[in-house]
Amino acid sequence: METVILAVVIAVVVLGALGGLVVGSRRKKPLPPPPTSVPDITAPPAEPHVGDEAETPRDEARRTIEEVDLPDGSAPVAVEEPPVLDVPEPTAGRLVRLRSRLSRSQSALGQGLLTLLSREHLDEDTWEEIEEILLTADVGVAPTQELVDGLRERVKVLGTRTPQELRTLLREELLKLVGTDIDRTVKTEPEDRKPGIVMVVGVNGTGKTTTTGKLARVLVADGRTVVLGAADTFRAAAADQLQTWGERVGAHTVRGPEAGDPASVAFDAVKEGKEMGVDVVLIDTAGRLHTKTGLMDELGKVKRVVEKHAPLDEILLVLDATTGQNGLVQARVFAEVVDITGIVLTKLDGTAKGGIVIAVQRELGVPVKLIGLGEGADDLAPFEPEAFVDALIGD
Repeated sequence: METVILAVVIAVVVLGALGGLVVGSRRKKPLPPPPTSVPDITAPPAEPHVGDEAETPRDEARRTIEEVDLPDGSAPVAVEEPPVLDVPEPTAGRLVRLRSRLSRSQSALGQGLLTLLSREHLDEDTWEEIEEILLTADVGVAPTQELVDGLRERVKVLGTRTPQELRTLLREELLKLVGTDIDRTVKTEPEDRKPGIVMVVGVNGTGKTTTTGKLARVLVADGRTVVLGAADTFRAAAADQLQTWGERVGAHTVRGPEAGDPASVAFDAVKEGKEMGVDVVLIDTAGRLHTKTGLMDELGKVKRVVEKHAPLDEILLVLDATTGQNGLVQARVFAEVVDITGIVLTKLDGTAKGGIVIAVQRELGVPVKLIGLGEGADDLAPFEPEAFVDALIGD
């Protein structure tokens, strides 16, 4: 009996082993067929064919392939497409075209004065209101007193006053304060050399770099060639911003590494301007806080380094018209560091403080040469006293 049981167990084990072999062989995947040939690694690489590499969209945007039949049968050549440049608006009469932008200053200053002067009786209270309007418009204490004294005297002599007589009287007195016999030309054409050199300075946030770019457009509109020097190396986007402005009108931009030496960039800009034979080099400097002594000293260094090439023809201070009296504080400090030769007032369209034109000229003893009246590329205008006063007092 035991023999029979043993024989059955052995048979079961043998059958199980044979079954496992059969299943395993069925599950086993067939091997891939061997390669039909072995690559010859000693063979030289295939000759490249012209046109195998596809151009990137940027490359395609920058050039076109012109089919040119060359005498020797050479392949077509890649020709750079000249960039499409902006055509800036002419600067002559630009302020007149932008006159409507002064509407805020007009309503607050000019129309306010005309309304008070038109009263039948001009008593002391009325004259105090006139003074208040002038002071609120940032005309300044001394110029305000001069204007009120002049108006008092002429109104007393004039007697009966028609609206047109009042307008003429006010226009003449305001023109005296603004100044009509001041040379407001941006000096860019020295007689003995080229290029003219202009440095633009100012506090952070006044629109200094944008103003430099717009000034390049003003010069190009007047037929000048320009090189831009991106000496604001402390603000990452400043050089890119200035270069974009330059590219729009075909002006070359000289720039250096971020956080590099501003004086070095300014020096190189003048050097390249000389080599290229351009008319003007515009140097944009970092927007310095006037309370930072070290940064202000560095601005003086930039000026000294540039003057190793040639004297600066203009140092333009950019001021934000909306800052009012604070702008005058900034102006004083900058004037102590560098010899300011002209003022650029930005954002004059966004303020009721049109009198800042008078105050800043009186403070520094230098003229306002350019004013900004909007965000557009051609909204920087040469300052014209007559057009400015006419815009203030209206028709």
